[in-house]
Amino acid sequence: MAITREKKEELVARYKEQVTKSPAIVFTRYQGATVAQVQALRTRLQEQGATYMVVKNTLLGIALKESGRGHPDELLTGANGVAFIGEDIGKSVTALKNWIREAKIMEISGALLESSVLNADQAESLSELPTKEQTLAKILGTINAPAGSLVRMINAPGASPARVLNAYVEKRTEAEAA
Repeated sequence: MAITREKKEELVARYKEQVTKSPAIVFTRYQGATVAQVQALRTRLQEQGATYMVVKNTLLGIALKESGRGHPDELLTGANGVAFIGEDIGKSVTALKNWIREAKIMEISGALLESSVLNADQAESLSELPTKEQTLAKILGTINAPAGSLVRMINAPGASPARVLNAYVEKRTEAEAA
């Protein structure tokens, strides 16, 4: 049964909305997956801030072009499911990869990172990106490091005489005890 023009326009609009919100889009071959398995994947990805959709390639291609993201012809073939990845790329792609490894059904066929087309291996390597929390922790550590060094430098001159006095007091106490 053919899809009506209105339904196609609605799908293109949904795809465009997802494309504009997603810095990365991961393409999968979902052939062989049951509806229940795809639903389980959707649930797992939603927990990570990503959305998984089974797409019509032609309509997704139109949405990508209209969004200025290019048209990755090599990825828009066959039975495609697409993970629209949220702001935490590493965490979401890791969740997708782990689910695929557990289910042993799908495979990642490629990705679109902003407007760069990635092959399957490059797409899987997105899971090695640090999570948002890890990145924030590194930035915070980098910002705090100079402040910590400054505090140690300021405290160092005062700590040295305190150690000398403490050693002198201990020595006197030992001498008096003997």
